[in-house]
Amino acid sequence: MPDATLLPLPRLLVEPIVRAALLEDLGRAGDITTDAIVPAADRLSGVIASRQDGVIAGVDTAAIAFGLIDPAVTVTVERGDGARVTPGDTVIRLDGPARAILTAERVALNLLCRLSGVATATAALVEAARPHGHAKIVCTRKTTPGLRALEKHAVRAGGGSNHRFGLDDAVLIKDNHVAVAGGIVAAIERARAHTGHLVKIEIEVDTLAQLEQALSVGADAVLLDNMSPQTLAEAVRLVDGRAITEASGRINRETVGAVAASGVDLISVGWITHSAAIIDLGLDAA
Repeated sequence: MPDATLLPLPRLLVEPIVRAALLEDLGRAGDITTDAIVPAADRLSGVIASRQDGVIAGVDTAAIAFGLIDPAVTVTVERGDGARVTPGDTVIRLDGPARAILTAERVALNLLCRLSGVATATAALVEAARPHGHAKIVCTRKTTPGLRALEKHAVRAGGGSNHRFGLDDAVLIKDNHVAVAGGIVAAIERARAHTGHLVKIEIEVDTLAQLEQALSVGADAVLLDNMSPQTLAEAVRLVDGRAITEASGRINRETVGAVAASGVDLISVGWITHSAAIIDLGLDAA
């Protein structure tokens, strides 16, 4: 389940993303279909409901979408971010000018369905890993351009945690960095000389020999890439608490339990943000 302290993102972060999506959809002339068919005075009451099992995320994006088109739309959230839903469950109730609700409908649903898909995929991995160890499921920078803040929030709504938000909040030395630097030790030493004392340094390693090199120069965290569960367990033993251990590489619901059982601290998964299937949610007139 998501952290009970999960808070919505600041509107200042969310509104520009929703506004850009609405502008893309409205184009040069607005919603010519709705404007032609629906009288300006007509009102509509409706519900956004789930059509499958899942975990909700992104209710604020939907609420903002309707409000930007017309502040007169009343949005009542019945199941907020992190809530579990089954088919037929109402997520949001709407009442207000029909034109505004119909015009904002697709953008609201696009964001809500997408983000709920991320939360649902994350929750599935969290549940599969939980019985086997203490590892947290974390996301990566493999996010939809422009939607990173929203997708990372959705990961938290699904019970996961966040890795880096960008290139500037931590050092993560990958294999190509090592190749250019001429080795693991050189790469870590250069990073430490360049960064401030509050910046953590993590390095990707593919073998136990590389891991020992990283530990010898005091890496704060090690990314254990594409290792078998057996090798991961040996890596955790070698680290012995000296660094944070993170497993990565083609991890899915079927394999995550064995990875967690190795004793790693973190399990990073890119597909929960870049390839998660949407959750089917729909708007129906009440």
